[in-house]
Amino acid sequence: MKAMILAAGRGERLRPLTDSLPKPLVEVAGKPLIVYHIEKLAAAGFTEIVINHAWLGHKLVELLGDGRKWQVSIQYSEETSALETGGGIKQALTLLGDEAFLVINGDIFIDELPEIKPLEAGTLAHLWLVDNPLQHPHGDFALQEGRVCEQGLEKLTFSGIGVYHPQLFRDTPEGAFALALLLRQAMAKSLIGGAHFKQYWCDVGTVERLAQIEARETSKVR
Repeated sequence: MKAMILAAGRGERLRPLTDSLPKPLVEVAGKPLIVYHIEKLAAAGFTEIVINHAWLGHKLVELLGDGRKWQVSIQYSEETSALETGGGIKQALTLLGDEAFLVINGDIFIDELPEIKPLEAGTLAHLWLVDNPLQHPHGDFALQEGRVCEQGLEKLTFSGIGVYHPQLFRDTPEGAFALALLLRQAMAKSLIGGAHFKQYWCDVGTVERLAQIEARETSKVR
């Protein structure tokens, strides 16, 4: 299975850090966010990684290169302007191939990857949902008998980690579009599987949350 790291976001809420860096190159404990992902993917046995980029994307290419430092192969999907999550994945399909692939947001922080398995029969995607963080108390989706649903009494938050089949993107528009809308359409047909991811997870969306993760990681090495 190939993996894709979404790295094309502008990172407005992390300014001024992201005025001179793409968001995934912002550092935690002396290491860029995206490098944590690459290391975890390599340790899990992934050997082919696709990274999309837009804002200051050349800096990602310059730092990461072809991936040989981590014993992986990295290919890049360049976006002249950000295509949002759905459009970015669709553009990268030529690099991702015909089989299901893993996608992980470049601006989240986790201690470990979830257990990655092939898609179940009758599904086009598998999403990992996490407990609702303070900044998103009402969640996104519910889990019912292994399927992700838009409605439910107890909603969880989408982690930004999922496995997708290329067929999910069939008949989607060219250009920018949101992945969430596409997922909701497939949920209505019961085509999205899911699980509760209970390990540490943080959306590194603000300078304050970045500082919290920095303090957490720094304390580990003392």
